[in-house]
Amino acid sequence: MARTGRAVVTSGQSFEIREYAVPDPEPGKILLRQELAGICGTDLHNWQNGIQGEMLLGHENVGIIEAIGPGGAEDYLGRSLEEGDRVIFAPGTQGYGAYGFYTTPDVAPHFYGGFADYIYLGLPTTCLMKTTASPEVAVLTEPFTVGVHAAMRGQVKLGDTVVVQGSGAIGLVTLLCAKLMGAAQIIVVGGPAKRLELAKKYGADVTINIEEVRSVEERTKQVLWHTPKKEGADVVFECSGFLPATPEGLGYVKRSGTFVEVGHFVDMGSIELNINRLMMRKNLRFEAIWGSQYEHFVRGLRILEKNEYPYAEMVSHTLPLDRVAEGFHALDGTYRLGDEEVIKIAVKAWED
Repeated sequence: MARTGRAVVTSGQSFEIREYAVPDPEPGKILLRQELAGICGTDLHNWQNGIQGEMLLGHENVGIIEAIGPGGAEDYLGRSLEEGDRVIFAPGTQGYGAYGFYTTPDVAPHFYGGFADYIYLGLPTTCLMKTTASPEVAVLTEPFTVGVHAAMRGQVKLGDTVVVQGSGAIGLVTLLCAKLMGAAQIIVVGGPAKRLELAKKYGADVTINIEEVRSVEERTKQVLWHTPKKEGADVVFECSGFLPATPEGLGYVKRSGTFVEVGHFVDMGSIELNINRLMMRKNLRFEAIWGSQYEHFVRGLRILEKNEYPYAEMVSHTLPLDRVAEGFHALDGTYRLGDEEVIKIAVKAWED
């Protein structure tokens, strides 16, 4: 009798667990037994907009190799892979689509999304790497690479003053990468309190809680007060994904500084802003990144494996497959599961 595995199918804003036949890997392909899959802000925003049709979500993944197709396989760095190896992979491929955005779940091989018992790495040009990191650290690789990309694009320099808007996973990893690149003063504007406590562990010098400081004018005043000569930050990273954060963040940048848009991987609408006052008069450089490339996975995973910061603390909660909906609702504004504040939520298919 063929094995079956569970996968979460999302449609509109509803979730359904379905059983599918588990595929035997073809030559050069790999079947992973999923360990953890992070709920990303992109997953959340797509769900908030309402998934059109059906989709297998989940693209922040770590798993154990269950089976390898005939002929064996190597990872992106040319290292031989064996059953039992822990691996991470880039969700996007070069020209063949992406894991975690699969729109025909009932079509084999089915397991192209992370919220499932298995993940089938069957897309050509998949970038995967084996890792020595724990599951709780390895699952952060994909968001961490966004931080790597953002900090590199922002060209953070030794001694810079940096502002990070947003204290979710993307804000926290961007903070870490800016710190590693030499930022001397880092200000994080976000919330709730538990996330800001972790931001301080990661190197934030100043935190401003938006649940307590609700006025844009007051937040801007506090940010500028902590910058040299109160003139603004060298680099500002918008990582929250909320539309009003962009014009607010532009107000944090000093003349000839840099603004990097990191938080909008899903179309959440448009905003109005004064281009002359917020951009032109400041002579600023405006950057925007789109995800990450394979090189960022190579760079980022090597840093995570050193485990020099308490990376695993970012995963504050893990939920079984049948509680995925709770995770999405917790991240949809309140950032709380019951009475507990959440930082990052991961889905865990198997019990230890």
